[in-house]
Amino acid sequence: MGYNIDWIFPRLRHPSNFWHLASTVTIAAVGLFSKIVTVWLNKTKVYNGHILRNALDNKPAAIPILTVSNHHSCFDDPGIWGYLPFSIVCNHNRIRWALAAHDICFTNKYHSLFFMAGKCIPVIRGAGVYQAAVDFCIEKLAQGDWVHIFPEGRVNMTKEQLRFKWGIGRIIYESPVLPIIVPIWHEGMDTVLPNYPPYILQLRKKVTINIGQPIDLKDLVAKLKEKQMPEAEARKVITDRIQEEMMILRQKTEYLHVESR
Repeated sequence: MGYNIDWIFPRLRHPSNFWHLASTVTIAAVGLFSKIVTVWLNKTKVYNGHILRNALDNKPAAIPILTVSNHHSCFDDPGIWGYLPFSIVCNHNRIRWALAAHDICFTNKYHSLFFMAGKCIPVIRGAGVYQAAVDFCIEKLAQGDWVHIFPEGRVNMTKEQLRFKWGIGRIIYESPVLPIIVPIWHEGMDTVLPNYPPYILQLRKKVTINIGQPIDLKDLVAKLKEKQMPEAEARKVITDRIQEEMMILRQKTEYLHVESR
């Protein structure tokens, strides 16, 4: 039995004034740190960064954003957001909500409070698509918020092609408002924070972040609902489509990473 996280979701659904204050301070500090490490201390090149910035700046308030990316390092989040302007990366009202493994980030009360302030949602790996974390993501999208997901479900240290977890399919299929789905692939973040001891941040490493064009699933989701396809099948179809688009973006990003200086 791991640390009990049941108390976290009611707190996140009904945040106190203290949480807003703690979140403001935490997001500002972590956002500044990510910008220093990613942009100023390492050789990071961002392609199509305007896509996500424009989506965040220009979307109607009721339209949510769902970003998906590969997961190669524990520094991926917050590292990949370092390129965003201070008005986003250091703003607790605008920065993403993100799923985080409960057995790594929420192991005791103090860790839990820190990651809660950082707008992280404890997900229990292996507990399936019908769990509180997935429900919470759907709720946040319904409110027009930005949610980020690592659909591989864990840090992919071997960089093999893992089957994406179907939770992303459920989130998209059950979202009351179809989100703007922005794919992101990055290379080199595992050289900034290696996955092996002594886990020390490195400097002057080459990092490539590639923001893909939004994935349009409007017709696909409408067709699945029109056919009244069983939810389990529908979420698999949606997840497979996301993975196909991500693999195309992966190929492009790997090429850019190798070719860049």
